[in-house]
Amino acid sequence: MPGRVDSLLHGSCRKPHSKARDGLAAADRFLQEGLQSRPAEGHQARWPELLVMSGDQVYVDDVAGPMLQAVSALVERLGLHDEDLTGLESNLPASGSALRAAGDHIYHRDGLLPRIDQNASVFDVLFGGTRKPIFTSAHARNHLITLGEMLAMYLLVWSPTPWSLLPDFTAPSGLSEKDAQMYAREQTAMAGFRQDLPACQRVLAHLPTAMIFDDHDVTDDWNLSLAWEQAAYGHPLSRRVIGNALIAYGINQGWGNKPEILSDAVGKPVRDALRAPGSREHDQAIGTFLEFEGWDFQWPTDPPLIVLDTRTRRWRSERNSHYPSGLLDWEAATDLQAHLRGKDAVLLVSAAPIFGVKLIEAVQKFFTLIGKPLMVDAEYWMAHPGTAGAILNVFRHRNTPRHFVILSGDVHYSFVYDVELRGQRLDRHGAPDAEPEIWQICSSGIKNTWPEKLIAYLDHANRWAFSPGSPLNWLTKRRGMRVIPRKPVGTPHGRRILNASGIGLVELEKTGAPKAIYQLTADGRKVAFVPREAEARMD
Repeated sequence: MPGRVDSLLHGSCRKPHSKARDGLAAADRFLQEGLQSRPAEGHQARWPELLVMSGDQVYVDDVAGPMLQAVSALVERLGLHDEDLTGLESNLPASGSALRAAGDHIYHRDGLLPRIDQNASVFDVLFGGTRKPIFTSAHARNHLITLGEMLAMYLLVWSPTPWSLLPDFTAPSGLSEKDAQMYAREQTAMAGFRQDLPACQRVLAHLPTAMIFDDHDVTDDWNLSLAWEQAAYGHPLSRRVIGNALIAYGINQGWGNKPEILSDAVGKPVRDALRAPGSREHDQAIGTFLEFEGWDFQWPTDPPLIVLDTRTRRWRSERNSHYPSGLLDWEAATDLQAHLRGKDAVLLVSAAPIFGVKLIEAVQKFFTLIGKPLMVDAEYWMAHPGTAGAILNVFRHRNTPRHFVILSGDVHYSFVYDVELRGQRLDRHGAPDAEPEIWQICSSGIKNTWPEKLIAYLDHANRWAFSPGSPLNWLTKRRGMRVIPRKPVGTPHGRRILNASGIGLVELEKTGAPKAIYQLTADGRKVAFVPREAEARMD
């Protein structure tokens, strides 16, 4: 664990079968270039002290056909214990081995997942009266199910070694023409992913790495609303799948964040689950993981790293169980305030941006009001009045840090905002106090992007609808703040959103304020996000 943090890399959303190349390969090139450009006297160029990964390190709910074949083959090759699946769903094979023997149901696993008639009003986001799966991802056709599959997935996304144990895969017989075409596209994308895996392995080997989950590490729309929770945890199969993903996350990601806590809290349940998947002990372990509230963590770096759990400590809507839950409940917000007390600067990690693109948040709010929050993944900080008020009060509190650097991902595009408070912050004696400086830095995705034409349209529409003089700004919950977007250098005129896979690079002043903010793209660019005054000088 580093002491002083002068430079860090950060990112999220690494989908193996995205056609974009891997941003971790860009991180590897950056480290290699830093070593090669050392001055003659032998002093090493600035080396990042941290790698921060803010969610969707794996996609257990959105799996390519070739990846599902590899997962199943690796489970067999390693001899992982078989998982009993009896009694979870009537059309589900009786065990993990039976599921594999049936050909894994490639591109048809969504037919095995639970569908609940009484929740049609919650999950039907397209056509009235249709039965919609609890697992709402549009790409859940290969959703992983067993604990062994989840564990194998982690090995395959972080290391080239397991792939050397497996044969080359071909499309299974019997695929429809549409599915065969999809398999071919995914196979091409997976070839690029495998090519970049040695670079990924080197980066993880060289940098202290902090990780936190977002939804795809477990399943899409995870804990989006109270209604979702009631449906998902009330069905034995969906509860098992979510629990398996959370156990796999705990082993592969959460444990390294604070091993002394997790070893005591969940060590025995993990061992019980691994010994007998599908047993009563396994189900008890899942219960322990679902009730565990220690996934957030703090590292005593300088500035301190504070990582939020915005998935399991949510503030459920009191108005309507179908409305999105707040990303942080009152108790968690109070805990955050206590962690921030007396600090001068902080690196605050939130999987979703605290200050996001206003137009997209407005669209999410509209679909929430018409009862369709699942259609647009309406998960953003300002969606819930309690959470919005709590986090804004944290920024305004007299004992909170002077410098907030917020690191986020989730949205599959990158941007930087300088945030200024309106009004005067007062000290405990009522005298004017120094206003906090806030930077919202979003780096996403490591290996995921939006369609270019769509993101260009949204960027333009957002700048038009929410320009500084627009009355639409009064519709947002940020009226007490001024949010100033930075321009990514080299993008078309006026653009504020960068749509490119890669990894974020932040260099810090001694005060904890950002000295420079970049996105290292997978295609080899180093894109700087410049503040408004620097942009004016460039123009």
